[in-house]
Amino acid sequence: MTPIEKAKQQVEQAKARYQTLLARQTAEERKLDTRRKVILGGLLIDAAGKDERFGRVIDELMKRITRDHDHKAFEGWQKPEPDRS
Repeated sequence: MTPIEKAKQQVEQAKARYQTLLARQTAEERKLDTRRKVILGGLLIDAAGKDERFGRVIDELMKRITRDHDHKAFEGWQKPEPDRS
């Protein structure tokens, strides 16, 4: 193998390692983003059960759902209502 061929092979291997690391980082970022959304959603739902202002926020957000697939996720679901006691 010539020095140029060897250098080319090393470059290709480095590119492959870079792509693998980039894919791993992107996957981790998506995972963290999803976790944040789940946590915030849970906090919002919990808050709606304690304060009607948050229930109104949920109502407004529900109006923004445009995809049928997303609407189906909420079929039969009712937001918690604040305890009026």
